Amino acid sequence: MNLFNDMRALVLGEVRGLQDAGLLPEGLDTGPITVEPPRDPAHGDMATNAAMVLAKSAGQQPRAIAEALAAALLRDPRIIAAEVAGPGFLNLRLAPDVWQAVVKSALQHGQDYGRSSLGSGARVNVEFVSANPTGPMHVGHVRGAVVGDALARLLAFAGWDVTREYYINDGGAQVDVLARSAYERYREAHGLSPEIAEGLYPGDYLIPVGQAMKARFGDSFLDKGEQVWLAEVRAFATEMMMQMIRDDLAALGVQMDVYSSEKSLYGTGRIEAAINTLRDMGLIYEGTLEPPKGKEPEDWEPRVQTLFRSTAFGDDVDRPVQKSDGGWTYFAPDIAYHYDKVQRGFDALINIFGADHGGYVKRLKAVVAALSGNRVPLDIKLIQLVKLWKNGEPFKMSKRAGTFVTLRDVIDEVGPDVTRFIMLTRKNDVALDFDFDKVLDQSKDNPVFYVQYANARINSVLRRAREAGLDVADGGLARADLARLSHPSELALAARIAEWPRLVEIAARGNEPHRVAFYLYELASDLHGHWNKGNDDPSLRFFQDGDAATTLAKIALARAAGVVISAGLGILGVTPVEEMR
Repeated sequence: MNLFNDMRALVLGEVRGLQDAGLLPEGLDTGPITVEPPRDPAHGDMATNAAMVLAKSAGQQPRAIAEALAAALLRDPRIIAAEVAGPGFLNLRLAPDVWQAVVKSALQHGQDYGRSSLGSGARVNVEFVSANPTGPMHVGHVRGAVVGDALARLLAFAGWDVTREYYINDGGAQVDVLARSAYERYREAHGLSPEIAEGLYPGDYLIPVGQAMKARFGDSFLDKGEQVWLAEVRAFATEMMMQMIRDDLAALGVQMDVYSSEKSLYGTGRIEAAINTLRDMGLIYEGTLEPPKGKEPEDWEPRVQTLFRSTAFGDDVDRPVQKSDGGWTYFAPDIAYHYDKVQRGFDALINIFGADHGGYVKRLKAVVAALSGNRVPLDIKLIQLVKLWKNGEPFKMSKRAGTFVTLRDVIDEVGPDVTRFIMLTRKNDVALDFDFDKVLDQSKDNPVFYVQYANARINSVLRRAREAGLDVADGGLARADLARLSHPSELALAARIAEWPRLVEIAARGNEPHRVAFYLYELASDLHGHWNKGNDDPSLRFFQDGDAATTLAKIALARAAGVVISAGLGILGVTPVEEMR
């Protein structure tokens, strides 16, 4: 049940009626018509822009259209008031039984309330994390992992067929650095002093790798040149790092469906095939780029190179794919990897990148547009930095990692649920302050506590009802006399519950899982506010002595809010708390 979609359908039907009556011309574009909550709740329950949208093409004043539409809408028993405001907005007030029906629907559908068919089963690939396999995940990866996983959960809830994917960057020079760093720990495992030269990875996390190498290879690599051990050590250390990363992700509640390897693209003809596909389209040519303004990128050189004509798809400049010496640029395997995604038949692609990858957005969108014939959209979400604080000071780097705070450091401090929720309390492109003290504070200012406390309060109501012998199963509550919910505070809470299906679709359309966290905070605020009003007005309390019918109706309202909180937390990957200690 999406009440806002139902009301929009009603508005569109009445517009059609006005056309049939000759009061509006045919051929009007009704696509931009919306029905949504008004900015000021005092103005009504819903507002539509229909008259404003249609006025110009209809050649009529918007207020005149709004007045005619209001008269038509008032024939529907769900509408008890339709008021024209300003230049032509139409504010609607709904009958109480509309909101009571929302409570019943939430109870009948349970965790599926708000689930949408918006995606229509379309296949979407969400690539996220994709950290270099050179060490444990750091706090920046945490935010990307949470955003990516919550987005995947949101899209699945809204009707998409989602694949979660991790791209292993194991084809570049960084894995050679990993191998050389691990080799020093291998020497250390044999009782020798490691020589951690500048540029190698100094973290203690490589000590177990060195010990595992000793167990696997014995002393066969000691005092041998790189040509003997580099390839094997690189593969061994990379796999151990990937297992560490998988374990870290699991600790955060993230499971990938696919791990794709950059290394698998080299020497297999896959890069060449992707480039040749672009070449056949006339999008690859030999040329020299103009010197870039400001800092020169690593892949620019003032010589003839093989270039991709990305400016044909909105990029600022054409991009090199092959250097003058015949070597591939960093962009070339990215082209092959995204070509592989397109060939796998995805209907849409989403990449979650760190903010430092902003320069890749236009070129990747250009190449996906080219390789898919503009069929497959690519959305790239950039994740801004996370600043960690504790005791009023910046949280120090991990001794184990050597240079940064790890995912495990964060989870060990506050747990995965708090970590996940807090990472979604800001939009992805806004920097986030993560204060270890504040995220554990039991106050309204801590959104994760505030939402979990609301859920715990609801569960306390259900426990008390069961102890009193009341049937509070969802099916039983759905049969309660919900007409007894008539107080404005009760109807306002039901109206907030009614927004959930709409919020799911808005968040899914924009690939914005943080909207779910924002909404849950608002719902929790309404629940707590209603609860507190019961302190002054006994008629609002969930338990009405001697009146079981009214008690069940009020408990039904609380449970409906709990259904939505549980579903929303599920999208965020957070386990609902049933009791606060």
